[in-house]
Amino acid sequence: MEEIRLYLLWSAFFTALTIIFLRRRSSKDLPLPPGPWPLLVLGNLLELGQNPHCSLARLARIHGPVMSLKIGSIHTIVISSPSSAKEVLKTKEHSISGRQVPDVLQSLGYHEVSIAWSSQNQSWRYLRSLAKTHLLNSQSLDATQPLRRRKIHELVAYIRGKNGEAVHIGLAAFSTVLNLISTTFLSIDMIDLKSESAQELKDLIWGLMEEAGKPNLSDFFPFLAPMDLQGRRRRSAVYYNKLYGFLDKMVENRLTTSAEEGRRTNHDILDVLVQLNQEDNSKLSRRMINGLLLDSFIAGSETTSTTLEWAMAELLRRPELMKKAREEIKSVIGLEREIEESDISKLPFFQAVLKETLRLHPPAPLLLPHKVDVRTEINGYLVPKNSQVLVNVWAISRDERVWENPNYFVPERFMGEREIDFRGQHFEFIPFGSGRRICPGISFGVRMVQLMLASLIQSFEWSLADGILPENLDLKEKFGITLNLASPLKALATPAR
Repeated sequence: MEEIRLYLLWSAFFTALTIIFLRRRSSKDLPLPPGPWPLLVLGNLLELGQNPHCSLARLARIHGPVMSLKIGSIHTIVISSPSSAKEVLKTKEHSISGRQVPDVLQSLGYHEVSIAWSSQNQSWRYLRSLAKTHLLNSQSLDATQPLRRRKIHELVAYIRGKNGEAVHIGLAAFSTVLNLISTTFLSIDMIDLKSESAQELKDLIWGLMEEAGKPNLSDFFPFLAPMDLQGRRRRSAVYYNKLYGFLDKMVENRLTTSAEEGRRTNHDILDVLVQLNQEDNSKLSRRMINGLLLDSFIAGSETTSTTLEWAMAELLRRPELMKKAREEIKSVIGLEREIEESDISKLPFFQAVLKETLRLHPPAPLLLPHKVDVRTEINGYLVPKNSQVLVNVWAISRDERVWENPNYFVPERFMGEREIDFRGQHFEFIPFGSGRRICPGISFGVRMVQLMLASLIQSFEWSLADGILPENLDLKEKFGITLNLASPLKALATPAR
């Protein structure tokens, strides 16, 4: 007992000396942001908990919207207000647009060929330009509209075939989006909606995102990384290698057959990428092709299906809002004609439902972590070089100083005279980030979620399975890079009449 007491006293003493030293060193120009008192060695690590977005929001209410923490050996700045988020993502984006890459992704080498995770080098600029040119521009998205419509057809048909059996909403949405992506890129469906492989693949992708997103000792104490004390490198390698192996085999097959004239008549995105790869002095390596495919499959399927599941959960918990959304669709479009993407702009309440879902349940609650490339300043505070910066969009979206009744699902808040959009210009509402690091797949994801959700509301009347009352629906969160429902949503669908 005496040894523990002495340890705590010495820890407090050395921590106090460290803080005094840092503050004196920085007082010549700017102070460090305020924050909770760190323990020796551990820093503020123990304060993160299982849901860091919630823990950091709670700490920000005490220490302010620009907060400094020491998480192991990593100096971390947490941003929790619209004005400070604008400072980081727009005003100072040139200084704070690097990536703090999780150890599990560094060990895999994935970050080197990922648009989402790579540093802003020539490869990153080339990949982002390539994605905008061939994957995510308006012309490409318009061209694949019939394909999205076909996948929605298949989803509705699958649910009709359940014949009163409960529908696993998130899994059905995940399978639909994954097949859309795989057909667009590879001209194949990766999943049969009726097979068990859908759950296996979803678990694979979620497993990788969970290992990369959860607190990891190897990130906070890099000298421990080779030991992999929590086994995160080992588990991530299993998930990653299965996904990478499948996609690499597809690329290999296409490279082998690409030289055969007339072999393929319907060209997909992989054909375009392979053609670019085989040009003289090509910048596009085979690894970069695999990275583009992985980014699209992992981020596209998980974030889109998760948003759809949260939207359905909120509407099932508030049946009167589900009814209101359905009545709007019925009055504007009817129940006989299938809804089209062009119809969405005529459905203001429905659009407000999606916005409110993204406000309460942003796909990545802390965005992806930024890294400070050049010593800079935010709202009058010093931000040292190589600091990690976390933008807590979950906290911003639930700030009572910004939003009235922030913890309640109220779509009508988005139906006022002032138009608030989620494309990075209104910093009180940035579920996809902002600036040069904004999610490049916004348009694809939003189009797919809108069409899926509207079609499900139009085609079926919904109720909770297993006799669960709306007010008892469990909306607990499961934290990874994305934010999932801890208990998968299951509901009963009755064909509309």
